[in-house]
Amino acid sequence: VQLVQSGGDIVQAGGSLRLSCAASVSTFEDYAIGWFRQVPGKERETVSCINSEGPTTYYADSVKGRFTISTDKAKRTVFLQMSTLKSDDTAVYYCAFRLYGGSNCLHKKNEYDYWGQGTQVTVSS
Repeated sequence: VQLVQSGGDIVQAGGSLRLSCAASVSTFEDYAIGWFRQVPGKERETVSCINSEGPTTYYADSVKGRFTISTDKAKRTVFLQMSTLKSDDTAVYYCAFRLYGGSNCLHKKNEYDYWGQGTQVTVSS
């Protein structure tokens, strides 16, 4: 499975950005997909996740109400819509994928098998 990310950019505080993560899978079923972010010197942290059953979603408290995760099954793509961006959102964002048929959303980085290349999001104040 290959994950190709796009959408990172420099944006002013209060602005919006949408990240995309396209998965090279034969079918877009039975999966868990997560978005994570990392700044230099810190651990990679969970931002959001979604799974195919339900679907079930999860958001970190720091992004709840501002970020929305969604999928386009036909395009085999997951999106992270980010709004009301803050300087604290500046990071490299990664998507991750795992074949998974469970009902829970996986929000731990060690639960994922495949990772995107990362994309830089910079929020200027």
